[in-house]
Formats: sequence, C-alpha cells, structure tokens
Amino acid sequence: MASPVAGPEIDIAPFIDHALLNPAATAAMVEKWCEEADRFHFAAVCVYPAYVRVAANLLHGKKPKVCTVIGFPTGATTAGTKLYEAQEAVENGAAELDVALNLGFLKAGKTREAHREIAEICQETGKPVKAILEMALLTEPEKRLAAEICADAGVAFLKTSTGWHGGATVEDVRLLKEITKGQIGIKASGGIRTHEQALELIIAGATRLGTSRSVGLLRQRESAGAAAER
Repeated sequence: MASPVAGPEIDIAPFIDHALLNPAATAAMVEKWCEEADRFHFAAVCVYPAYVRVAANLLHGKKPKVCTVIGFPTGATTAGTKLYEAQEAVENGAAELDVALNLGFLKAGKTREAHREIAEICQETGKPVKAILEMALLTEPEKRLAAEICADAGVAFLKTSTGWHGGATVEDVRLLKEITKGQIGIKASGGIRTHEQALELIIAGATRLGTSRSVGLLRQRESAGAAAER
C-alpha cells in the first residue's frame, strides 16, 4: 500500500487519524478536532458514532476523512449489532470504520465466526475497514491468526490496539508488516506520546497513526527544529 515517503524529514501529519475517543467528548470538542484536522492536513478525524454526522457536516468538501469506531472498545457486541452500527455510521457520513475484533471468538478457535463478522461489514458497507486486533492481549500465534483472518476478510488496515489495554509497539508493527507483506495498511494506535515514537512507528511500517495528541506531536517537531537552529 502506498504511503507518504519515509525518511529523516517525514511529515507525520498525513499519517494521522486525529482521535477524539473521550467518552465525555462534546460537539464543541468535535468541532475543534475537525478544525485542527483541516488546518494541519491530517488524514482523518476519528470520533464516536454519535458524532459522525456532526463531523461529516464540518468536514464536507475538505480533505480529512471521517472515521468512527464500531464495537468499541471491547469488540464483544453481537455481529448483527456491529453490522447495524457500521451501516448507520456510513449513512451518517463515515468514510472509514475502525472495527474491534471479537477476541473471544479468536481465543475460542471460532475463526469462521470472527472472519464472517468482519467480512460482512467490509462487504455490506463498501468502506475501508480497520480491524482492531488489540495486540497486547494476544500471543504471537494469535496475532498472526487475527491478522490473516482480517486480511482474508477484506480489511483495508490492521490496527494495533484501542489504547485501552496497552499501545502500539514497533515490534507489533514490524510483525504486521511481515505478515501482510505490505499488501494492506497498518494503523499504529495507542500510547503515541512523542514525535520520535511516531517516526519510529512509521519507519517500522505504519501507514496510519491513531492519536489524540496529534497537534502536540507536531509542536514537538517544531520545537526540536527551532532548538537545532539556535
């Protein structure tokens, strides 16, 4: 999958899904996040389903996409509930869907059920799906199995985590890149606190970064650049 050029002077902004997944988020906060996404040229704004229509109206005709989360954060709602939630989100203007995988299916060996759930959302919505694997809760064989199931189901991205049970690691991004051989995107998400960490994840193979600290990461780069010029 094509991505912005990686190198010492990577501009991380086009990689960023500007996330607002605070349960206490308000419409005013959504407006702020959308304005920032447009101003800083982020790839997308990621909001809860309740705010998809608000974000879609604010970003109409602008470059950042509207992303939302489905079955978030546990992935343990029913397949029918997830499908309905995904379809409603698309009707409200969502362009991308971050779908939490049912880890109980995976750990119980119910691979057919796990595959069917994700595949139905991919097929019925026709939108890019980012499958959330929650890597910190999986063994390496389970990580490989989850990635293979989701890739076969037709997802556009594999997402490392929700951020609720640990965050993205360079090792996990490298593993996903090895498994997918660059055929689908990789979204590193959770715990990205520094510009340097963001760069390391991109260099490892991440094609998207999910973070609520987006503007702060850019300002860290500006501060480092100003210090270097002194």
